[in-house]
Amino acid sequence: MDRYDALVIGAGHNGLACAFYLARAGLRVKMFEARDVVGGAAVTESFHPGFRNSTASYTVSLLQPRVIADMRLHERGLRIVERPLSNFLPLPDGRSLSLGGGLAATQAELATFSVHDAKRLPDYYAAVERVADLLRDLALRPPTGGSSIGEALSLAMRARRMDAATQRDALALFTRSAREFLSGWFESDPVQAVFGFDAVVGNHAGPDTPGSAYVLLHHVFGEVNGNRGAWGHAIGGMGAITQAMASACRNAGVEIEVGAPVARVLTENGRAAGLRLADGREVAAPRIVANLGPKPLFERLVDPGDLDSDFRARIASYAVGSGSFRMNLALSELPRFTAKPEAGAHLSAGIIMAPSLDYMDRAFADSKALGWSREPIVEMLIPSTLDETLAPPGQHVASLFCQQFNPVLPNDRSWDDAREAAADTIVDTIERYAPGFRASILARQIHSPLDLERKFGLTGGDIFHGRMSLDQLWAARPVLGHGRYRMPIAGLYLCGAGAHPGGGVTSAPGHNAAKAILADRGLAGRLGLR
Repeated sequence: MDRYDALVIGAGHNGLACAFYLARAGLRVKMFEARDVVGGAAVTESFHPGFRNSTASYTVSLLQPRVIADMRLHERGLRIVERPLSNFLPLPDGRSLSLGGGLAATQAELATFSVHDAKRLPDYYAAVERVADLLRDLALRPPTGGSSIGEALSLAMRARRMDAATQRDALALFTRSAREFLSGWFESDPVQAVFGFDAVVGNHAGPDTPGSAYVLLHHVFGEVNGNRGAWGHAIGGMGAITQAMASACRNAGVEIEVGAPVARVLTENGRAAGLRLADGREVAAPRIVANLGPKPLFERLVDPGDLDSDFRARIASYAVGSGSFRMNLALSELPRFTAKPEAGAHLSAGIIMAPSLDYMDRAFADSKALGWSREPIVEMLIPSTLDETLAPPGQHVASLFCQQFNPVLPNDRSWDDAREAAADTIVDTIERYAPGFRASILARQIHSPLDLERKFGLTGGDIFHGRMSLDQLWAARPVLGHGRYRMPIAGLYLCGAGAHPGGGVTSAPGHNAAKAILADRGLAGRLGLR
């Protein structure tokens, strides 16, 4: 039987980051990826002749600068370009709102809807940025191990540099709904909507759901090329990130095997001892690192007899299902929005079709009652406006990220039967804002929640490996008492988005899990893994 120092299940970005740090420390590491390509949900794939795109994750901001630097990703060919505008919100009445291009430009846009909101904008940005700094500080720090609520409160209060106003904002963002938080700053529906969209990304909830303000905050603590809060595009798609990471891993000595699904985590005398692959092979190692969600790990790959009843019950109740639906479109031409029909920087922004928080709330209500929204929340990116490698000249690809689509449809209906109808609803929504859009579609790649689960192992189609709510954050991610990457089986570690700090293409859980593993070997400090 082959023997290694560590085996990693899943070659997504977090697994790759973890494997790199372990190998750099001198461990013999092998990774097993079920699909025939590395990258997990951060991949670039062809979906129509001449057209390719980021298949699942589709935009970059949260990837940790330290990981980029340590893995020398830019030297390995990674190039990330910033969007010229961050967001474009077309409205049904023909008006529009854009964010980006500098504070003065954004204030001028807001002033067309509310002079009050334009005046409030600098203070809003400053308040959110101060709290986002706390998240940046926490991202590469393992949780303390205390209760999630107590930890959230103590973290908000512990930093003496935070004045009382910042402490209040932190508490509000950690606990309130997006509407409660945003209505304290802005009066205009479109202004609240363009900021509130971040609160429902990957969140099967409405803007009135308590805790949705935290999801908004989670999406703003990133950066692109040193520009805080910005979002960008990786030239070549998201697969360019994970291909560069795989190159760094191989250079460090990591072995990566694709097309190799894992069937079972093996144990011996209560400790992790290796893996059994789906083809029957067994590979030994005293450390197993799982880069997959807590539910598939503990409900499919771990023998229930290796877990106590309380932990099994906690995992059974671990909340998943982000309500997300992903489509990629091949387009013969750029869309022409009624609000701004000419080509321009707005077509390289995140184009949000959800004009108010009430619209978002109705979308969530529909998903609960009907299975999906009659008028879904749609964000469209057209990365080919920034990256000519993705489509033939004069043609384009569009990434559609859509909410709210219930992972479990009513009346036992399957997403296999509903996916095309749901996709048509999304196209109908875009058509209302950009007449003629439907006629420009040459091909479409559809990923319903069930497709996301089957293809990428995302239970319930959950892009975050679990709900980002206060009861499933920090020390309670995934389960209180096991929030420091060490699972209840000795030698079994969790390095995916189901561990702190959660979802998004961050690589922070992978970095932090490697730190925990090396600390258990007494190596972390010596290797500078802070």
